[in-house]
Amino acid sequence: MSTHVRHNARKTVIGFVSSKMGDKSVKVTVPYKTPHPLYHKVINRKTVLHVHDEKNETKVGDKIEVMATRPISRLKRWRVIRVVEAAVLGAAAISEKDVAEAVPTKTTKATAAKA
Repeated sequence: MSTHVRHNARKTVIGFVSSKMGDKSVKVTVPYKTPHPLYHKVINRKTVLHVHDEKNETKVGDKIEVMATRPISRLKRWRVIRVVEAAVLGAAAISEKDVAEAVPTKTTKATAAKA
């Protein structure tokens, strides 16, 4: 018998806090870039996650790491793991352009062939 315990490998992503919804709840924007299937232009996309922040440690503009978890409420399926980078003081909100510039581009065979 093996004594090794295998834990679930849960999905983790890094995103930016876009708003504080209430006590222990935040919205996190996870930006990504993907090439257009026909024209191969890089398109900025985003996913908005509802995240549980147990300690109320995040603020708008923070770059945080979140992990998938059991359903906590109707929409919340993620929880905060850590604050990767604190927001700059005085920055009330971040724009989509700022979010898009912070994410590296995914390369595909089509974009690699053009380069």
